[in-house]
Amino acid sequence: MSGTAAYVYSPELRQYDHGPLHPLKPERFTLARELSEVCGLLSAPDVLDLPARPARDEEIATCHSTRYIEAVRAAGEGAPGRWEAFGFGPGDNPIFARMHDAAAWVVGATLEAARAIAEGRALHAFSPAGGLHHAMPEQAWGFCIYNDPAIAIRWLLRQGFQRVAYIDLDVHHGDGVQAIFYREPRVLTISIHESGQFLFPGTGFVDEIGEGPAEGTKVNVPLPPGTADPEWLLSIDEIVLPLVRAWRPDILVTQLGCDTHATDPLAHFELSTFAYREAYARMHALAHEVAGGRWLATGGGGYQWAAVAPRAWTLAFAEMVGRELPETVPEAWAASVAERYGVDVPRPFVEEQARPGAYAHHVRRVLQAVKAAVFRYHGLDGES
Repeated sequence: MSGTAAYVYSPELRQYDHGPLHPLKPERFTLARELSEVCGLLSAPDVLDLPARPARDEEIATCHSTRYIEAVRAAGEGAPGRWEAFGFGPGDNPIFARMHDAAAWVVGATLEAARAIAEGRALHAFSPAGGLHHAMPEQAWGFCIYNDPAIAIRWLLRQGFQRVAYIDLDVHHGDGVQAIFYREPRVLTISIHESGQFLFPGTGFVDEIGEGPAEGTKVNVPLPPGTADPEWLLSIDEIVLPLVRAWRPDILVTQLGCDTHATDPLAHFELSTFAYREAYARMHALAHEVAGGRWLATGGGGYQWAAVAPRAWTLAFAEMVGRELPETVPEAWAASVAERYGVDVPRPFVEEQARPGAYAHHVRRVLQAVKAAVFRYHGLDGES
């Protein structure tokens, strides 16, 4: 079922670093890269190991205003200004040196992944440094400066892709991507996340379904704290699969944030890596079923940056490549992580499946509400 898979990475991506006290660590994707390499995935047949590049201003400007891009550049060069008007300041989005350049590299990585698919060099492509899904057209938001998934989707549309399905599996609502395409009928967005009643960014409710010609193409599945493997996978099976099958996109774009894990310090889901493996398999099969196999994936959040993100995203790329991983991470790699970072990485790639969460019964009500809100727009039965 697999085809040629591209992995897009360059050391320059590490520059996207908010500082030592910030929870978003570049190590989440550098360690994922290491683990994929030591597991032999990057040397597997039909794998393209592609370098990233910095995106050009005109590429970034397809989703962000010129005024905002100029502000990001100036703030990162130390110029004085009222940068809080653009979302920068102490807290989530601190100013750091050359932050425009750093963010442009992330955008360029995801664009190169999209280009590899559009040009037919790869059927699947992974940009683990990407997935900065909160950034707004004129505001940094939720650790995100430029919205690389949205920019890549806009580029794909301009290359002639008629329909794009964007699936966001991060624990936080994919609000930036939704906002950018809220009136765009060619982009179906589906976000499965912890409810905004309990978690940043406080949006992503069932009644946010798009506007004008895009009404019914923006889908939100806000789940309660404590959501575990069975009900999370049920959300994919009952919402994502039927909607994407009805949509028949030209390409599947997925944001694979792994801050849904039970040990993640910034949210309240109870997932295991078992759920990730199962979800990635579903995304892979879905891409082949409805999109000719075309599947672009990014990373995203993951605040257990050593213990979870590398295992999760290595599982994702192994699915793309069609390779079986060993039951446990290589001992030498785990020892190296412990020596460098003082983190004891759990050894199993696939953990024991989590039991249903305490509010599993509530999930059923959410799923029914989602069906009632949007299924009719796609010719589906909203009462099932």
